[in-house]
Amino acid sequence: MSEPSDPSDQFDDIVDAETTRDPDLAVIEAGSRTLRAQAGPVQGDPVPSRPEDPELDKALREVETELSTRWGETKLEPSVTRIAALMDVLGEPQRAYPSIHITGTNGKTSTARMIEALLGAFELRTGRYTSPHVQTITERISLDGAPISAERFVETYQDVKPYVELVDAREEYRLSFFEVLTGMAYAAFADAPVDVAVVEVGMGGTWDATNVIDASVAVVTPIDLDHTDRLGGTTAEIAGEKSGIIKQGATVILAQQPVDAAQVLLKKAVEADATVAREGMEFGIVSREVAVGGQLLTLRGLGGEYDGVFLPLHGAYQARNAAVALAAVEAFFGIGSDHARTLDADTVRRAFAQVASPGRLEIVRSSPTVILDAAHNPHGARATAEGVSESFGFSRLVGVVSTSADKDARGLLEAFEPIFAEVVITANSNPRATDVDALAAIAVEVFGEDRVVVEPRLPDALEAAITLAEEEAEYGGAGVLVTGSIFTVGDARLLLRRG
Repeated sequence: MSEPSDPSDQFDDIVDAETTRDPDLAVIEAGSRTLRAQAGPVQGDPVPSRPEDPELDKALREVETELSTRWGETKLEPSVTRIAALMDVLGEPQRAYPSIHITGTNGKTSTARMIEALLGAFELRTGRYTSPHVQTITERISLDGAPISAERFVETYQDVKPYVELVDAREEYRLSFFEVLTGMAYAAFADAPVDVAVVEVGMGGTWDATNVIDASVAVVTPIDLDHTDRLGGTTAEIAGEKSGIIKQGATVILAQQPVDAAQVLLKKAVEADATVAREGMEFGIVSREVAVGGQLLTLRGLGGEYDGVFLPLHGAYQARNAAVALAAVEAFFGIGSDHARTLDADTVRRAFAQVASPGRLEIVRSSPTVILDAAHNPHGARATAEGVSESFGFSRLVGVVSTSADKDARGLLEAFEPIFAEVVITANSNPRATDVDALAAIAVEVFGEDRVVVEPRLPDALEAAITLAEEEAEYGGAGVLVTGSIFTVGDARLLLRRG
């Protein structure tokens, strides 16, 4: 069954960036040899590469190609009817394990990784579902803290494919790319089996495909303006959509929110008879110190304090994510203000010390330092700028920026303007990348013409930025920040990794 070009006047016919990316990244690869030779391996690389087995790589590409024929993640039809139908014919795999469900505007993936690390440290088998991926589609579905293998990904797809086709034939529209992947994740978790699933919404909450789980813990990271054409033009409207993950009798872990968003979320919690724990009230950060390679924290959880927690991630926002993650895991284990107990502190410390979050203030090269960060909206950019200023003593920082066409590029550039000496405007491999000339025109308005360099190809942009930074490297403190989109980060990671 094929989809009509426009099923609803509310939704634009947008090509999905994830599934229409050139899998060979031919242009990126063609310009990468010099950069790879200079860069060395990405430090602590937790992101999988393509399979070395040619036959397995071919099979994975065939699955990606089949998925690419479906609606992409940025095209929505507000219903969980199709995913619910798929769960039904699969035997409701999402009910085979308890879940922690995460929504919000920024910080979802990092928080999910921290929750996963904590649960794993307490010897629970975990499944984690996050999106989008940095480099390889298999990253989206993780078991025990690691992406599933390409072989298992292909096998899972083949297992669910007959059921997907059955639902396709029954429904008005075929299952989307994201719906199929969600079904694969829930099936893989049941097959493993996992003790608990950590699930990040794709977009919003109420109508998100992930929202067929009945999570005992609902986590809401900070809400700000993003996807306003689909979720609403105010933080209150966006919160209303995201509050849909709050289930009857659940525990809700709320990061600090805008006042109007908090009011909406609290009202929903009352309606669902849910228990609420708020950052800054029931849990939060007691103290935080910048440390070599990260930060040292004392966190106040739902049951008490945890001191001496080393988090190998930069930025105050990651400390706040850590506080949220800790509270979520405490809630999962039934710890609250009425229970005078805490999790084992040494286990908590060990878990946080092992956390990695690719593409979030991630250092991938030195001399000069090159940092990757997937900030893609003004709220995320402000947090990233603050984290860079706090954790790195750069006397000169050069930005490399490519955004997606549906994002607030001006707001993002304005957030970075105070910390960038120059900005190199470029494009990534995503078909929805903002036109280089259009982005450059905005950058000139924000930075002034003398501070803007335009390089349409990302390899050239990286080389130009590194050259600019090296001019001051001998005096110390020069760096490059690559940002604007998860796709920009993924492409740069590929370029700066040795083959």
